[in-house]
Amino acid sequence: MSIIDAVRTAFAALAANRMRSALTMLGIIIGVSAVITLMAVGQGAQKGVTERIRGLGSNLLFIRPGQVETSDAARAVAQGQALTLVDADAYAINDPERFPYVEGVAPQVTFDAQLIAGAQNTRTTITGTTTDYQYVRDFYATQGQFITDDDVTRKALVAVLGSRLAQTLFGDANPIGKTVRLAVGPGGFISFTFRVVGVMEPKGATATGDEDDLMFIPLPTMQARIPFLRHPQGLSNVMQISVKIKDKGQFDRAQEEIAALLRERHQVAKDDFVIRTQDDLITTASDVSRTLTILLASIASISLVVGGIGIMNIMLVSVTERTREIGIRKAVGAKRRDILTQFLVEALTVTMAGGGIGVLVGVSLAKLASGQTIADEDIQTVISPLAVILAFGVSAAIGIFFGIYPAFRAARLNPIEALRHE
Repeated sequence: MSIIDAVRTAFAALAANRMRSALTMLGIIIGVSAVITLMAVGQGAQKGVTERIRGLGSNLLFIRPGQVETSDAARAVAQGQALTLVDADAYAINDPERFPYVEGVAPQVTFDAQLIAGAQNTRTTITGTTTDYQYVRDFYATQGQFITDDDVTRKALVAVLGSRLAQTLFGDANPIGKTVRLAVGPGGFISFTFRVVGVMEPKGATATGDEDDLMFIPLPTMQARIPFLRHPQGLSNVMQISVKIKDKGQFDRAQEEIAALLRERHQVAKDDFVIRTQDDLITTASDVSRTLTILLASIASISLVVGGIGIMNIMLVSVTERTREIGIRKAVGAKRRDILTQFLVEALTVTMAGGGIGVLVGVSLAKLASGQTIADEDIQTVISPLAVILAFGVSAAIGIFFGIYPAFRAARLNPIEALRHE
């Protein structure tokens, strides 16, 4: 029997029991579509995280305290976690003679507070920083201006709003020149009024949060006005120092030399700070996302195994039902390999048909999921041709694997006993 004849026989057998064939393929369809959809979601998440990290700017080093990993300075102090970086560290790094490859340095402190503007109020994150922030982070004001050197020197009560925050507080009105009141602590026991001098360009979410929902004020203003941000020795704490490097090729040198400077300044044998590059963050995030994607695909592939078991079960039933037919074929000259090929092709036909339908369903579901919002997060999917080929190939392999036993059982039937079968 040729392969073409075996395929025709397989389709005839499938057509003779349409409902049973459809139910047999269902497990493969679900498994293939689940694998493709979940891998598309996982790869989309990986792409989204990478884009967010790249959205922080370009050629950046991030220096953070080694003993605290929190975005809220008040909480850090309340928990007894010391902030080991101070603004003087940032000024020391911003030395063109010692570090000629440094283009800009932006220290920052962030904390949560309530903002009130007229009848509107919202809770958001306040970022205290310096003039270089917009250049270092490639994030500029489109209305008014960003914090100036004069604002930093005078510790001025001025604020720059993220685009969404400005819309929340002032609607379509021009916020430049208007005031917002900042309330910190239980009951807003610390309260200051800031004059809005600028609105930032829309940027969206990055690895550090939603940049469009931030308010920026001069770092010295924050340090002077908010007591819990002051260092016990009279210095000014910062929670992160962003350093823009001229060339990525200087990253290793920059990390070594800046680390040496901070050890010298802090007089410590063991680093009390952590220096990371954007590439480090991307690599870590990609590894986590890749592991999650593999885990999701592995869970989804369980249904492929279940579908394979269903195929073996149905093929065994088919062998039992067609025992007399097998006996007749052998009696007229069919060889063992012909019977083996026939039943293997039938099993493979079922799984490949199910795999093809599963591919169409999986790709459709992945496209439908893209752009949907779950828990305030937009789902992004990336359909990889490799994932499609892999899922389809695995479905075919499952058809062969789970079809071998029924095929061998059919091929080993004694023709005389098979002919006697009723």
